[in-house]
Amino acid sequence: MKNSIIESFVAGLLVLVALLLLNPLHFWMPDMMLMGMLAALFVLFALFASFLLREKSLDERDAQHRALSGRNAFLVGSGLLIVGIVVQGFAHAIDSWLVSVLVVMILVKLGTRFWSDRNR
Repeated sequence: MKNSIIESFVAGLLVLVALLLLNPLHFWMPDMMLMGMLAALFVLFALFASFLLREKSLDERDAQHRALSGRNAFLVGSGLLIVGIVVQGFAHAIDSWLVSVLVVMILVKLGTRFWSDRNR
């Protein structure tokens, strides 16, 4: 229970810092503050990733829930990248980062699946 609360807190902070980096009220103008926010984003993501890498399944149902959450995260992330590519395509200015991230996500998904099937 304690780890769940800590993980949720770190995930919430990660989302908050990422949203603040969008600069909705245009008050992150000083470069030093922006660099601090970027550093905080990096540290919070590293903590969040460490929680994801350490998680263990307790039983088959728990493993299924974790697989479902990973599948949903992949589908939503790749879907949003597709939307970004389509929107930028209409403006005739597709950002190479969007395409690169989508390709890497798909390759990692396929590579992990092949590795997992081979090593079962």
